[in-house]
Amino acid sequence: MATRLNKTRCIRCDKETTAVTCEGCLQLFCYDHLTEHRQELNKELHHIALDCDHFRQTFSEPTTNSQKELFLKQIDQWEKDSIKIIQQTSNECRQLLIQHTIKNIHQIEMSLTKLMDEIREIRQEDDFNEINLQQFTEKLKQLQEQLDQPTDISIQQDSTAFISRIRVVISSGKYTSSKNIHINTAWRQDGSTVVGGNGEGNQLNQLYYPDGLCVNDDGKIIYIADSSNHRIVEWKVDTNVGKVVAGGNGWGSGLDQLNCPTDVILDKTRKYLIICDYGNRRILKLSCQNWRNQRTLISDIDCSQLTMDNNGDLYVSDYEKHEVRRWKDGEANGTIVAGGNGKGEYLHQLNHPTFIFVDQDYSVYVADSGNDRVMKWEKDAKEGIVVAGGQGQGNTLSRLSNPQGVVVDHMGNVYVCDSWNHRIMRWCKGAREGSIVVGGNGYGQQPNQFAYPHGLTFDQQGNLYVIDCDNHRLQKFDVNL
Repeated sequence: MATRLNKTRCIRCDKETTAVTCEGCLQLFCYDHLTEHRQELNKELHHIALDCDHFRQTFSEPTTNSQKELFLKQIDQWEKDSIKIIQQTSNECRQLLIQHTIKNIHQIEMSLTKLMDEIREIRQEDDFNEINLQQFTEKLKQLQEQLDQPTDISIQQDSTAFISRIRVVISSGKYTSSKNIHINTAWRQDGSTVVGGNGEGNQLNQLYYPDGLCVNDDGKIIYIADSSNHRIVEWKVDTNVGKVVAGGNGWGSGLDQLNCPTDVILDKTRKYLIICDYGNRRILKLSCQNWRNQRTLISDIDCSQLTMDNNGDLYVSDYEKHEVRRWKDGEANGTIVAGGNGKGEYLHQLNHPTFIFVDQDYSVYVADSGNDRVMKWEKDAKEGIVVAGGQGQGNTLSRLSNPQGVVVDHMGNVYVCDSWNHRIMRWCKGAREGSIVVGGNGYGQQPNQFAYPHGLTFDQQGNLYVIDCDNHRLQKFDVNL
């Protein structure tokens, strides 16, 4: 346990002496009580070790994982329901085909009887020629074709799926591939304010130029980088006020201070918040169990935004070096995964990158704000691919203007905050034009308007959350069922 010496009072005996600061709890102890404190920590560590042993034993026990069983039951039920729908549709098609076939045969029999009557009559009269024979042959041929290949029936496949597809979704960091987000998913055009919306300010029901955000898996807790208040706030759904979990003590670089934080994520274990402390040029790690327990992960970096992949590797966009780096646990310098070739508009360059997203194939999507485009850098690629914008700045469906927040669904469709156009766009995979998801109604503070949107994300139900920066609020857009 690392310590430092100070002349002050012991937290236990309140005697003025040469006290030692515990780096874990930040309390001051005299030497006697420091020994006692260490013994207490050893006891606690011993109990944790016993809990680990006990937990290890549960691996070999035939206990039922209730959550796994619940998910398996849901999958089984989906399979049964889908099979039932398929069987019902198949039976309907069979019955229709059988009924039509019987009707068709009956019609052919009637036509054939009529034809045979005509042949019998003409033979009795003994008055026929080659033309009559040719007509009889053609009629018989038509009846044969009608029996073999009826022209009034066919099998067609509808392009609209009648079975709702399910997926097992495993998310980490900001990666949220909602099972309900598909190409035909739409959202209500009027958003509801779930955080802030009470004007700019530093009260617990206010925000001041918020930037990045993250939502936990069940969508009940939201963390927001409240940039100009120099704090990170935790907001529980259906509450009127938030809670400061980091910073909030004015601008500064102290352990209890932040300087214009621009982004925040939950790490893979969901036990820590990772903060992009933009003004202090550092990345911080903060314990969710003890908000005072924080440390610097990366320093001396012009960090803009960050994210994390399913392995727990951290990705940070560097606004001034025009690059994105990946840091594995324990790495000192990280690895460039996008850009890194100076400021520019070529495919191997970036221009002031901001928000980033990593999919399950470890492709990195970058909001290349200075180039008004979103770039995709596949794993180990030397240059990127334009997946949204890239046609110059503008407000047409083929252009973006200072893109910010970016999220990609499981189909490769890109959702991006088109910040200066005050709208959220969806660019389908391979498309040269996007479509407006919400917003696009000009600058404003109405429920269907934005004022420079920044961060965005989805919850597991597919509901859309957007940081409405200049309106100092977080908007939620429910899936339009």
